[in-house]
Amino acid sequence: MKEYKVIGLMSGTSMDGVDVAYCRFIREEGRWTYEIIRAATYGYDKEWLERLNGLFRASASDYASAHAAYGKYLGEMARRFMNEYAIREVDFISSHGHTVFHQPAAGFTAQIGEGAALAAASGQTVICDFRTSDVAYGGQGAPLVPLGDRHLFPEHPVCLNLGGIANISFEQEGRRIAFDVCPCNMLLNHYAHRAGKPYDENGALAAAGSCHDGLLEELNAMDFYSKLPPKSLGREEMEKFFIPVMEQYELSPSDILRTLAEHIAVQVAASLSSLGHDNASMLVSGGGTFNTFLIEQLRKNSGIRLEIPDAITINYKEALIFAFLGVLRFRGEPNCLQSVTGAAKDVIGGAIYLS
Repeated sequence: MKEYKVIGLMSGTSMDGVDVAYCRFIREEGRWTYEIIRAATYGYDKEWLERLNGLFRASASDYASAHAAYGKYLGEMARRFMNEYAIREVDFISSHGHTVFHQPAAGFTAQIGEGAALAAASGQTVICDFRTSDVAYGGQGAPLVPLGDRHLFPEHPVCLNLGGIANISFEQEGRRIAFDVCPCNMLLNHYAHRAGKPYDENGALAAAGSCHDGLLEELNAMDFYSKLPPKSLGREEMEKFFIPVMEQYELSPSDILRTLAEHIAVQVAASLSSLGHDNASMLVSGGGTFNTFLIEQLRKNSGIRLEIPDAITINYKEALIFAFLGVLRFRGEPNCLQSVTGAAKDVIGGAIYLS
């Protein structure tokens, strides 16, 4: 039996803060088991929100400064977390960082949070920068969670993550297949902000709106949906394609949110149906799981049985899995799958910074 105790750090594109999870992983008789021992979410203050939101337009020097500062910020956050929960045994910290650029077709992806600064500020060994090796081998660098789905949640035929971007993961003829399905909380939160809310709690704003058929038709006709996997989405596609389409219509935030909820449900159902999984059960996680109106639309459109786990799993599954990807990197085992990302081979991704 081999045991690892790891702190996973995850900041998603929905910008709702950093998820921190202290996890135990045990490898025994060829199988992995896990436990989330402690977990917390630390929201961004106004300064960091503004800095992260504007970083893709920043100068090279401002980007480099933010990369180092964010690494220190994460390290101090990890130390705070350890002190708050009296955590003493940590093998290493495994950090996703925060995605600023994601353009695999152009050969690059960038997640800020410098590993050296994080290690110095936390006093712990750090594993980070999980996506760039996969992109270097021609892959999408995303999604990376499916390997964790395979090893940690094998009892679920299909896994759906409703994060900043919705992505899906499943086994098909002995291979793990996964891809980004459509925008999710990244756009839902964007238009909730227009209504003066940080997010659409329980989907109440969407429920009060009306679906606009013309906008829904345009969204469903996006070129991205005609592409076959592997495929991924980033902030760039939101800025260049999705938001401009929605801005053509003079709609209230509630009407846009209602239309987006329908769009997400339609695209998830289409993905399941096209791949022959429309009769399977599906584990749902990520912040969008708490959007009860969105969940209702998913049930209505797909007809699939949705498995809703406990709140800890919903909130911290990604932080858990990035902690697990760090374990695989530490063991020198592949943590990016060719079948998921389209890379030339399975890749061992992640840089290690010693404390």
